[in-house]
Amino acid sequence: MEIVVLMTAITLLPSVLLMMTPFIRIIVVMSLLRQALGTGQTPPNQVLVGLALFLTLFIMSPIIGKIYETSFVPYLNSKITFDEAVAVAEKPVRDFMVKQTRQEEISNFMHIAKNPPTQDVKDVPFATLVPAFITSELKSAFTIGFLIYIPFVVIDLIVASVLMSMGMMMLSPMIISMPFKLMLFVLVDGWSLTIGSLAASFVNS
Repeated sequence: MEIVVLMTAITLLPSVLLMMTPFIRIIVVMSLLRQALGTGQTPPNQVLVGLALFLTLFIMSPIIGKIYETSFVPYLNSKITFDEAVAVAEKPVRDFMVKQTRQEEISNFMHIAKNPPTQDVKDVPFATLVPAFITSELKSAFTIGFLIYIPFVVIDLIVASVLMSMGMMMLSPMIISMPFKLMLFVLVDGWSLTIGSLAASFVNS
């Protein structure tokens, strides 16, 4: 029975990665950044997903290490049962999710699920915490994406105004503005700044 449960858990790992880790925020921000740059499919989806995966592993490495030491190793040594190992592994993941989830999102899903109010946010049912965490991560990702978009929109507006003043209305502003946006992004070391800020938003919270 434990082997069946383990095989089922392995098949659910992609969903768990999407729902309970920083992957959501990272991949959405990266996709919005690519659209803001106007580079189409560059970087390709495989690169963005790979970057998001490795950055997720980097951010979650302390939690993975804690789960390995306190849950996986004792279970392999037959010191705790499978149910106890799952309960121990859940705690660091829950703590991470609670830190990243907005209180209003938790209250909203508690109301939707018609759950009684709790004194401590750590007592929120896991089935309620997960959708609240996902919604909060999407909100954070779109907020970051909005801030990323602003300087590139300004460049598009300036280029469009210059082209109109020169009477070159048939020329697409995107063709002219994209090199300037790429130059700005390179000059400010955009990839390091974006990735570093994303990682810091989780590590320092």
